[in-house]
Amino acid sequence: MTLVTLQDIDKFYGRQDVLKQAGLQIRAGERVGLIGPNGAGKTTLLRIILGRIAPDGGQVHKAKRLRLDYLPQDVLTFSGKTVLQLVMDTAEEARAVEAELQDLALELKALADKDPSNKEALVELTNRQSRLLDLFEILGGYQLEAQAGKILKGLGFAEADFDRPVEEFSGGWVMRAALARLLLAEPDLLLLDEPTNHLDLDSLLWLESYLKACPSALLLISHDRTFLNNLVHRIVEIDRAEVISYPGNYDQYLKEKEKRLAAQAAAYTHQLERIKQVERFIDRSRVRKSSARQVQSRIKALEKMERIEAPSPKSRKINFSFSLAPRSPKTLVELVGVTKSYGRQTVYRDLDFIVQREDRIAILGANGAGKTTLMRLLAGVTDCQAGTRKLGPGVVPAYFAQHQLEELDENLTVLEELSVAAPDQTVGRLRTMLGSFLFRGDDVLKKVAVLSGGEKTRLILAKIMLSSPNLLLLDEPSNHLDIPGQVMLEQALMQYQGSLALISHDRKLINSVANKTAIVCKGRVEVYLGNFDENEARLDKTLTAEEKKKAQPVKSVTRAEREVRKRAEAEARQRLYRLKTPLLEEMNQLEKRLDELGNRLDEISAQLAIPETYQDQERSRVLLQEYTRLKTESEGLMKNWEAVALKLEELEERLDETDELR
Repeated sequence: MTLVTLQDIDKFYGRQDVLKQAGLQIRAGERVGLIGPNGAGKTTLLRIILGRIAPDGGQVHKAKRLRLDYLPQDVLTFSGKTVLQLVMDTAEEARAVEAELQDLALELKALADKDPSNKEALVELTNRQSRLLDLFEILGGYQLEAQAGKILKGLGFAEADFDRPVEEFSGGWVMRAALARLLLAEPDLLLLDEPTNHLDLDSLLWLESYLKACPSALLLISHDRTFLNNLVHRIVEIDRAEVISYPGNYDQYLKEKEKRLAAQAAAYTHQLERIKQVERFIDRSRVRKSSARQVQSRIKALEKMERIEAPSPKSRKINFSFSLAPRSPKTLVELVGVTKSYGRQTVYRDLDFIVQREDRIAILGANGAGKTTLMRLLAGVTDCQAGTRKLGPGVVPAYFAQHQLEELDENLTVLEELSVAAPDQTVGRLRTMLGSFLFRGDDVLKKVAVLSGGEKTRLILAKIMLSSPNLLLLDEPSNHLDIPGQVMLEQALMQYQGSLALISHDRKLINSVANKTAIVCKGRVEVYLGNFDENEARLDKTLTAEEKKKAQPVKSVTRAEREVRKRAEAEARQRLYRLKTPLLEEMNQLEKRLDELGNRLDEISAQLAIPETYQDQERSRVLLQEYTRLKTESEGLMKNWEAVALKLEELEERLDETDELR
């Protein structure tokens, strides 16, 4: 089934063509990645699909009763609701059915009071009620709150956040709540504009897994190449106002585009040669009367010829030679016994951490785990309550953080801003450096005030590299960068010969540059060899017992120690079994009561479906009240059952761990 078709779409702003004869078709269940440099027209295309802006030419066709939802890149504002209410409000169909059921109950009561002999009307209303109850269950109406909670937790919200007013949260967290609304609604088509911008790595991985199982079709704008590789089955690129579709994920798109550009370049070269041949014939034969007809024929042929456009220039690889500071010592920076607190909250206690020569460390962990605090401690831009920071002799550190984007002088040009950082460098060298960071031609004369977030990031990175550091400390350097900018950063860091520590949720970047992974969790930092792919299994906050055994050094133990450990494990198992027994009893009681309630609700539903029931007004009123009361009790018991089941599941995991450790 085709959900959306764009046919010969034109869109221009002033003299600039944003979309030219663009075509796109999205079918049910498809996952499509939409890419192109910043300003290419990706968001414009989404808004045309939504109907928020009109094309200047062409047609948009949508399936009847198409349900689509949109997550914009800009920060949204909501008010007057808690986080949970905000998320659940988007389940429009279920809420509409619930409201209709409430109205129907009142209508049935009014009809039973006023005209109980009108059996035909009563039958019609009760049949409608029965169908709506079935539909409400099919739509997941009874499970909406539990599903909303599951989605919110997956996106990083704590259960204590559910009842907090949405106004209390920062823009990034509001965007997460908005994303949760869309996921709960499960529309026919999801339009997502950079959904990973406000997510930490844990939430990004969760979202990726959730979207894989989501039945909605997906049109996704993202600069995360790994996210695109793992999710989409087709890439649509906007290139110089043209919309071009490629089968496969992002890596397959790169291969197919290379073939397409090679074929286009060959056709372009062949056509140029053909044009030159015709023009030479015209020049030679123009003075001959006998060739006049042939000359005119070829002139007309040239005028009618559909010119092949020159292929897009390939993105340039960085070929700048980064000069290095003097060779660094073996240990560049070390934290010894560091304790760091913010008010009453202690982030680290007695922390030891070291960056050595040739270390390229990716720092990973959930939002709020302390990654940025660790980076600030390494950079020496925040104090600690105890412990010391030791910087090795001859170390030239450079620190990148998002707040530095606001510290650029908006009155200067790009070239002037860079020259302030390196007044001894020639203009030619500065231009070469800026060219390596994708500032080409007149781009270097732009005022800083008009730069995008990605351009400012590239400018700061250029300034950092020009300072010739031998220790780079980078906190989310790929934020705001489009894919060409990310490729530029990746190439620059791969060429960089010094040591670095990096916070990023760009898995492609981490895999390309990191040789160690530091996982931050609950005030501890564990360092492992390898990049993201080599340590992905360790990223789960609650490592399995087997993973814990692999991560920790194996100690030799005496026979007496083994006996003590066995006794301790046996006692632990007995304690767990003692805790498990009352939970099993409680679950059995809950299940027994839920069965009783289910049977009684079925009986009441059957009686409410009989028109004669409403001839006895008092009886029908009592039945409706009982149905509502029992339904409320059943929902409450289901919540209790889920809580008990979760506790049992945790106990089972702990029992499994003791089994594996034996």
